[in-house]
Amino acid sequence: MTRSDATDRLLDRFLTELRGLTPVAAWAHGSLGGGDYQEGRSDLDLIVVLDGTITARTVRRVALLHARLRGEPLVAKLHCTYLTPATAAGAERRHLTWAHQRLFKRTVTPVTRRELHTFGLVLSGEPPEQLLPPVTDDELAEFVARDQRDFWRPQVDRPADWTQDVWVDLGLVTHARAAVTLREGRLITKREALGLLPGLGAPVEVVEDVRRRRYEEPGATSREWAARRGQLTRDYLGPAIDRLVTAYT
Repeated sequence: MTRSDATDRLLDRFLTELRGLTPVAAWAHGSLGGGDYQEGRSDLDLIVVLDGTITARTVRRVALLHARLRGEPLVAKLHCTYLTPATAAGAERRHLTWAHQRLFKRTVTPVTRRELHTFGLVLSGEPPEQLLPPVTDDELAEFVARDQRDFWRPQVDRPADWTQDVWVDLGLVTHARAAVTLREGRLITKREALGLLPGLGAPVEVVEDVRRRRYEEPGATSREWAARRGQLTRDYLGPAIDRLVTAYT
């Protein structure tokens, strides 16, 4: 894990600003919770549980809170979803979220919920098991298989997206993590996923490219390599997703 004063300063500042909203708990999941955080590359994935109902006034106060953080170097990486004790249950429920420098609503997926129960980092207040219902193995597997089938498989057939780093990185890593979850019922880090991908048949040169950009100093990506990398990734992921989904649904 690479984490310096910039990450700790942002988290401390966020928690200080959060006090005015009377939080019941604040947790980190994703790379920070799982021990694979890479400062400046990983997102800061947070969940906050607020006391009481989220009203229009609450939304304004959340927006102002994040606006006050704008001067922090890593603030664009900070993503936070806001729950209440009364709305924490139900993976289909959409919650107030700050991400990509704006407010919208999104779900807290079964993967995120399992992360919180397995290795969630308590930043303040109550632990996840006191406020968040557990996720069964069947619920987790159903979500993971559906995500591969309904989201990632159609994306493979849209070649324009796959010249971008983010699609290659997430597409490959998410598939490897899905394979392990469906076969073994556990969650793995991105580092573990990259180590497993060659054995799953992924193109080694692309896996190495993803690993280098995440854990070393990334070099410039030429237009030719971006196109070839995207094609190699799509050629691998399409059949691999089909096989995985067929085996576990």
